[in-house]
This record gives sequence, C-alpha cells and structure tokens, in this order.
Amino acid sequence: MLALPYWRLSGYYFFYFAFIGAFSPYFGLYLQSLSFSAWDIGLLMSQMQLMRLFAPYLWGALADRLGRRLAIVRLAALLSLLGFSSFFAVRSFEAMLVAMALLAFFWSAALPLVETVTFDHLREQPARYSRIRLWGSIGFIVAVMATGALLDHVALSGLLSVIVVTLLGILGYALVLPESSPHASTDDQLPVGAILGQRRVRALFAACFAMSAAHGALYVFYSIHLAEHHYSKFLVGCLWSLGVLAEIVVFFFMVGLLRRYGLRTILLVSFAAAIARFLMIGWGVEWLSVIVIAQLLHGLTFGAYHAAAIAAVNRWFPGRCQARGQALYSSLSFGAGGLAGSLLSGWTWDAWGAATTYTLSSAFAVVGLVLVALGVRKSDLDGAAARRPVRIAETAQPSRGAR
Repeated sequence: MLALPYWRLSGYYFFYFAFIGAFSPYFGLYLQSLSFSAWDIGLLMSQMQLMRLFAPYLWGALADRLGRRLAIVRLAALLSLLGFSSFFAVRSFEAMLVAMALLAFFWSAALPLVETVTFDHLREQPARYSRIRLWGSIGFIVAVMATGALLDHVALSGLLSVIVVTLLGILGYALVLPESSPHASTDDQLPVGAILGQRRVRALFAACFAMSAAHGALYVFYSIHLAEHHYSKFLVGCLWSLGVLAEIVVFFFMVGLLRRYGLRTILLVSFAAAIARFLMIGWGVEWLSVIVIAQLLHGLTFGAYHAAAIAAVNRWFPGRCQARGQALYSSLSFGAGGLAGSLLSGWTWDAWGAATTYTLSSAFAVVGLVLVALGVRKSDLDGAAARRPVRIAETAQPSRGAR
C-alpha cells in the first residue's frame, strides 16, 4: 500500500460511518422525545432513503461529466453540516421534514464518489477495499457506544452536538482526500443503459433493493423496539456495536472469503442469514441471547453482503461508468429499498406490531435470495468470466438460467 493514501481514506470512512452510528440508532429516540408518532418518525427518517433515490446519481453523473469528484465530496460535506445545524432551531414536523430532506440530499452525494476514488487508488487489488472500509465500521462502533453511554446521563437533545462533531470530521477528511485518475478500461465506451440491460445487473439491483427494504425496520425502529422491552440505552448501543464488530471481522477476512467461496455464494448466504435474523429480532426480543445471535448475523447481512455487492458493481460498471454504477447501487438499494422499508415499517409498526413488521423484513430477504439464485449465475461473478470484459453485443442476448 505504498502509493495508497490508506489513512486519509480510512479516516473519511471512520467519520462517515460514525455519523451513522450517532444518527441511525438514536435520532428516532430523539424524535420520539419530541412526541412524534411512529408514522411521523418513519416519514422523517425515510428522507435519508428518499434522497438516495436520485441524489447519488445526479451527483455521480455530474462528477463523471466534470471530472471533479472530490470537489463535489467537499461541497457535500460542508452543506451537510450546515443543513444538520438547522435541527438546533426547528421543532415542527414540517420544518423537520425540510431540514431532513436537505441534510439527506447533500449527505447522500458523497459516499458513492468516495467509493470510486477508493477503488481507483486500489487499482488491481479491489479485494483490499474491505481493509479500508472496516475503519468505517470501527467509527460506527465508537460513535454508537459513546453516544449510548452519553445519552444515559444527558438529555436526548445532546445528540445533536454529537452528530455535529461527526460531520466536522467528515468535512476535515474530505478536505485532505487525494484524487486519483479513473482506472482505464477497454470497456469505457459501454453505455450505462447497456449495462443495466444485462439480466445479472437487473437481478442483483432488485435483490439489493429487497435487502435494504428488509433492513428498513431495523434502522428506524430497532432501538425503539429494544427500549420498549426495557433495554437501557447503553445496552442498545452495545448491541448495535456487536453487530458492527461482527461486520469488522467479516471485512477483515473478506479477501480470503472471496477467494475461497466466490461472490455468488457469499450473497446467497447473506440473504439466508437475513431471513433468520429478522425473525429472531421480531419474535425473540425477550431473550437477550437470541438478540445477541441476531446481531452477530449483521456481519453477514450487511458486511459480507455489501462487500460482495459493491465488488460486483465495480466489475460490471467499468472505467468512467463507475461513479454512476456506484450511485445506482446506492440509489436503488439504500435509496429505493430503504425508503420502501422505512415507510412500510412505519405503517405496520402501529397497525400490526413489531413481530409482524420484522416478519415482513424476513419476507423481503426471501425475495432477494430468490432473485440472486435465479438471476445471477456463478460465471457472472466468479472466475475468468467475471473478469472478462462484457461487450455491447453480449448485452442484447438473453441470459440463460442460473446455474
């Protein structure tokens, strides 16, 4: 890693996911303390996913056109900080909704662009991505543990100051990230539309939508679910951290796992783990041991799944298509899928309760498993066929059934 700006990239991931660690588990509790209903909370939190529907692709297309990826990353970091600062002043639902939408629009712009910069620095060693990305998981753990411990002793309004610190860290590292020229590819001329026309790409993106939808109830209501069953905020933080610790372990060993099992097998196992995990959360919350096991499965349902999915996107969207490929992955999975999961869980939580809501999450994971099993062949992801460039003529031919 002599030429790789390892610590600058790792530092950015650390603070980016530290923001998520402070925001995602606890901001719902903060909104609940302001007397918002479950539907209101689900709608407000869903803005993070709503903006991911289109904002990453807009920013990614602009970056591809201008060739100024890091300028956009730095601008997004500054505007995210300014947008979040409005939460210190607003209290009404309408004002909160506008503030959340602005924050999400700018915040969601950055990560797909940073992902492409990271892969360009890695060049022919994309499997080493997980060794950089694990620092994001460490940042999440530090933030979720420290914030949980802090909120057991101070008012929930103190959460706003904690989140500002993470956004300042994002801005600081965005200013020192080095640019890297896009990795040359013999398939740079392949249009994004032609890539999207491939069966394997459509199947994977649909499965990613399902996986993010499955996680919707987790990211919006997991902390509330535990708090309603008398888990302390510190214990809630410990459980979030346990899941991300499992994620770190998976990231650390991902290079070897990819070589031994291949992307398709890892994806299938990840979806199977998600089916079990959400049933355990929904129906086993009374037993700490069950919840602990469910959280350990996060190493598969996010860590292994995300590393495999993003590696597939990096392979299938070559050269100057990479920023838009990563943006589409973010938009269709975390954006559209996360939005659907958040809104649906906000409705079912009040109507049918937690157990049914998490059962629905498990059903989404079943759909994702079927999509990968039937729509993505082993040769699409593993071995020589995955590394061979896909030509335009091939995209017009229907894919054969999964093997």
